[in-house]
Amino acid sequence: MFGRHIPEDFVTEPDLLKKLPTYLFVEIDKKKREAQAKGKDIIDLGIGDPDLPTPAFIIDALERAARDPANHRYPSNQGLRVLREAIATWYKERFHVALDPDEEILPLIGSKEGIAHAPLALVNPDDLVLIPDPCYPPYYSGTLMAGAEPYRMPLVAANEFLPDFGALDRSTKQRASLLFINYPGNPTGACATRDFFDEAVNFAVENRIMVAHDAAYTEIYFDNMPPPSFLEAKGAKEVGIEFHSLSKTFNMTGWRIGFAVGNRKMIRCLAQLKGHFDSGVFQAIQLAAVEALKKGGPSAAENRHVFEERRDVLVNGLRKIGWDVPMPKATFYVWLPVPPGYTSAELCMKLLEGAGVVATPGVGFGPNGEGYIRMTITVPVARLEEAVKRVKALHG
Repeated sequence: MFGRHIPEDFVTEPDLLKKLPTYLFVEIDKKKREAQAKGKDIIDLGIGDPDLPTPAFIIDALERAARDPANHRYPSNQGLRVLREAIATWYKERFHVALDPDEEILPLIGSKEGIAHAPLALVNPDDLVLIPDPCYPPYYSGTLMAGAEPYRMPLVAANEFLPDFGALDRSTKQRASLLFINYPGNPTGACATRDFFDEAVNFAVENRIMVAHDAAYTEIYFDNMPPPSFLEAKGAKEVGIEFHSLSKTFNMTGWRIGFAVGNRKMIRCLAQLKGHFDSGVFQAIQLAAVEALKKGGPSAAENRHVFEERRDVLVNGLRKIGWDVPMPKATFYVWLPVPPGYTSAELCMKLLEGAGVVATPGVGFGPNGEGYIRMTITVPVARLEEAVKRVKALHG
């Protein structure tokens, strides 16, 4: 076209992208599609995407708002005040935490977006960011993209998958400027107590480390045991923020709406950064989110009932065939120890090829995830029963 040779390496991958691991779920989806192309019936227990539909009253609210031309223009970077007020009311009712709608709340294009941007907004290059291991991958990749250094804190069963702040040496604490925590946890399903959050606040104050708590799963809990918010701990708003999402609570994963709440300076920094990267959330979605927060309690409770039944079917079914599976208290994840003789990736490949069951290797969430696989309960009971049946046949 230009009468000259264009070399094949004209576009080269930048060094930053070379540092990032391949996003785990992309690889899983690729292998799943390859198996489906061969005609296999696949039961996907890999990716945590609720199969339940968004409640009709939320969809109706979206439709009404989408027809209003006032919502067709660029939204405010701060989000609609009516949404921020609804978030404040929800937090007050659910967690007894008071929030200032003008300075302590920021709507997000899903909590993942805010989590990934947090290190870029809050830390300097070469700072340490303390991340749990295993963890939700954006804690790690967001840190790398900010030019900071991830420091992995091992989460082990013996400590109920909570980080051991006492194990951190002095130089690590001096270099660290941000701590990520996540309860109820992905992928482990572990829950934290108010005492742990008090400990995290004390650790943050003593070492001048900001806290970012990922609370996306607080509304998917079982056995009538609602998890606390990090912001319930005394002094939490002085040291940290909390990320929440409507994705899991109201089956709105594709809608991309979440929020950050807490420390007003951290909120301001994140808002300032986002002003350079995006133009906010479509106002019709924000107005639908208002309806979800105001009226969605019964639908969230129904979700919990559905997921609790599924949890019991999968965990008890696997226990009956000899797998040592802990019973999760929250989330829609089951964190399974790998039987002897396999790595987590080897077991997942055997399940996919031999049983048509997709699971996620624990090592994909960090080195300390090795020895585990994660299964989700985002398929109907009949499919979970079929998955257990296939696993049993595979292992004899």
